[in-house]
Amino acid sequence: MADNRDAIFAGLRKIDTPTITNVVATYPKNPLCLGLYNPWTENWYTDSSIRCIYPEMGPVLGHAVTCVYGLPDPNYGGRLTFMDVVDALDAMPKPTILVIQQKWPPELMAKAGLAGEIMVTSMLAVGCVGMVSNGPSRDVDAVRKLGFQMLLGGVSAGHGEMAVQAVNVPVSVGGMDVAPGDLIHMDENGAVKFPADRAAQVLENAEKMLAGEAEHLARLRAAKTAAEVRAAGGAYAARVVKT
Repeated sequence: MADNRDAIFAGLRKIDTPTITNVVATYPKNPLCLGLYNPWTENWYTDSSIRCIYPEMGPVLGHAVTCVYGLPDPNYGGRLTFMDVVDALDAMPKPTILVIQQKWPPELMAKAGLAGEIMVTSMLAVGCVGMVSNGPSRDVDAVRKLGFQMLLGGVSAGHGEMAVQAVNVPVSVGGMDVAPGDLIHMDENGAVKFPADRAAQVLENAEKMLAGEAEHLARLRAAKTAAEVRAAGGAYAARVVKT
């Protein structure tokens, strides 16, 4: 079973994130689309407020572990620490992606460079391969050498005192609602979520969709007139071609 899962994950890492979104929900009228979410009304992929820090890295895939960071709350007493995040990463099936919702006062939101080289190295030790956050992080040169992907709201050089407010709770980051255990697929286009038990179907349908797109693109590349472009289309191509 593990070998099969590893093969599925390896296959998904060969596919770009827009193709994954096409299969998950983007084209509900296409037979290859699983229709897991209403594509417009549900928050199942990231928006333009999130940017990929290492676009050259290619697709990354992992089970979501979630947490919330914000200012220390004297009424809460600092019951949680970063080690609770590390423990949650360690307990989740591997690989993992940490999804951090940063909750700061508006005047601090763009200044909190949360995760740096030490945090990322700790996360790598327990099988985490990437992070998605609505706020900034830092040490991007050092993290680049670690092969760890980050999709962030920005980059900032510093931060002040901060605290973990919650671990493994539903979060909303960059327009995407995430629950612990969701699969996150991400690349330079952004991130998308889907249930882990649909991974095999997502892979199978994505491979079929890519094959259909390749045929359609070959016809388009050979076209020289508007009539030939029109003739290169068809019902299948019109539904799946990425714009």
